[in-house]
Amino acid sequence: MEGGVRLRAGATKWDVRQKVWDHLEASGLADFPRPVHRRIPNFKGSSHAATRLLGLQEFKAANTVKINPDAPQKNARFLTLEARKTLLVPTPRLRTGLFNKIIPPPGATKEILRICATSQGIKEYSVPVGLDGKARVDLVVVGSVAVSEKGWRIGKGEGYADMEYAMMVSMGAVQEDTPVVTIVHDCQVLDIAEELLDDHDVTVDYILTPTRTIKTDCKRPKPQGILWHKVSYEMLEKIPILKSLRYREKQAGKDVTLQDEHSDLANANTPAVSNEKATAESTIPKTAIVLAQTGQHHVESDSLSPRLEESNMITTVYVGNIPPSVRLCKPSGFVQTDDRGAFSLKEVLKKSIASTSCKAINNATALWRSC
Repeated sequence: MEGGVRLRAGATKWDVRQKVWDHLEASGLADFPRPVHRRIPNFKGSSHAATRLLGLQEFKAANTVKINPDAPQKNARFLTLEARKTLLVPTPRLRTGLFNKIIPPPGATKEILRICATSQGIKEYSVPVGLDGKARVDLVVVGSVAVSEKGWRIGKGEGYADMEYAMMVSMGAVQEDTPVVTIVHDCQVLDIAEELLDDHDVTVDYILTPTRTIKTDCKRPKPQGILWHKVSYEMLEKIPILKSLRYREKQAGKDVTLQDEHSDLANANTPAVSNEKATAESTIPKTAIVLAQTGQHHVESDSLSPRLEESNMITTVYVGNIPPSVRLCKPSGFVQTDDRGAFSLKEVLKKSIASTSCKAINNATALWRSC
C-alpha cells in the first residue's frame, strides 16, 4: 500500500483499478479527460513525469518509439518528435491496423509538434504502417492504471496494450530485450500480487513518475507472441489485422486454434454435452441449414484463406428452411470480406437475420457464390 491507495487482501485486478481511479478523483490528482474511470488515467504532473524519458539511455539510443495514444503520454509523444525520432502510435482499438506513423510537416515548429502529439495531430499527420512495413521498435511506452516496482502492470481491462505487444512480437517489430516503459503518478505504484498476472500480460522495465525513475529489473518473461487460444471469434472480427496475422502464422505452421474452437473441441469430446446440445438444437426452429458445395470444411477456417477461389474451400453456400418471420438483405450485403477476401459465415447469418429493411423470403433457399 502506497500513495494513499489502500488494497484489501485478495484484491482482484478490478479492485485495484477501482481503488486507483477513485483515489485520483477524490484526491484532486485526476486531470482531463475526466472522470478517469475506465481510462488510462491522466494525472497532474504527467508532463513532468514524461520528461524523465530524456534521462533514459534506452530512449537516447532509440530510433523508433511506440507510444500509446492516451492523454498521460502526450508529452512523451512530443518529446519523441522533438528528438527527431520516429513515433508510432497504435490505431484506436486496432480497428484499421496496428500502427500509425506520425510524420510532422517539414520545418515543423514546437507548436506544430505539440499538435502532432495530440489525437488531432495523429489524425492529420500520420500514415498507417502495414504488416509488411518492417517496423522495428526500439522502445515501447505503455499506459497503466497501476504498476508495481517489480514491473507487474495492470491496464484498464480491455487488453489492447497486451494485444499490441503480442502483435508486435508476431510482426518481428520487438525483440525479447526491447525495453517497456510506463508513465504513472506515484500513487499508482502499488504492491501488486504476482498471481494477478496472466501469461499474456506485458510487464514493464521502467516506471516514470513525477518524483522517481524506477528500474524494475523485472525477470518475468514478456509474451512471446499472440496466444491464439485466448483469442475469440468476436475479437477476430473486431481487430481485422488479427485475421491477417493468424493466416501468416498458420502458413508458418503454428497452432492458431482459437478460444472458441478449443471449446468446440471440448464439447465434441464430451458425449453428455454433445447429446444435450443436439437435443437443444432439435427444439430450435431451423432458421438456416448450411451446406458446402465443395466439401465438409469447418466454416470458420475460411477466415484464414487469403482467396477462396485459390484454396479449394467453400465457394457456394446454401441457406434454406428460412421461416416467414426472418427477413434477409440483398445477397451482396451478406458477404463480409476482410482485407484478404475471406468471409465469416457467422457474420453472414448474423446480418441476414438481424436485418429488417429488406423483403421477406418465405421458406426460400438463398444461394450466394463467392466473387
